[in-house]
Amino acid sequence: MKIAVVDYGMGNLHSVLKSVQAAQKLADTGAEIYLTDKPDEVFAADKIVFPGQGAMPDCMAALNQSGLGEAVADGLKNKPFFGICVGAQLLFEHSEEGNTAGLGRFRGQVKRFAAGLSDAEGGRLKVPHMGWNTVRQTQPHPLFKDIAQDTRFYFVHSYYFAPEDESIVLGTSDYPDRFACIVGRDNVFATQFHTEKSHDGGLLLLRNFLRWNG
Repeated sequence: MKIAVVDYGMGNLHSVLKSVQAAQKLADTGAEIYLTDKPDEVFAADKIVFPGQGAMPDCMAALNQSGLGEAVADGLKNKPFFGICVGAQLLFEHSEEGNTAGLGRFRGQVKRFAAGLSDAEGGRLKVPHMGWNTVRQTQPHPLFKDIAQDTRFYFVHSYYFAPEDESIVLGTSDYPDRFACIVGRDNVFATQFHTEKSHDGGLLLLRNFLRWNG
């Protein structure tokens, strides 16, 4: 089994690669895991990990300029696919960040957190939303195996998913209002938070992905 971590020049790529390799020690599937910027190696992979970090317009431009767009689109249709952070935002139709068109795998928008947010005690909440936050699993999924409800994961983002179809929402978090932070359907699973920075919870998600048949 081949697992491609897609390198389109945007993202915490080596940390993602190391975290998938660490998850492989737990999964024990014998998978070959590689970081690649070559479309043919993405086409040849059995599963795809699609990270991203930074501004969505830059990420989308880098994906198109790299020639990887067609291989990624093929994986979205046909293979177990794990999107991370901006790599998850790119799966939607459109983002308010730079008025950017996405890949359109899911219907909906990516929206910016409003200015002037405050918590229940009236304390100011900064944008970007940065740090550890609890995630509420809203539907059962094979990738949640051994992960407790309200496990904390690590976030760094100013924009969030706003899906048109609530049935794709697999997990939510609050800042201060509830927002979707895990989405998925069929062969695709995607998280707003950084699995590679989320310690045991992130490793278990990736372990479960490596064992998942999609």
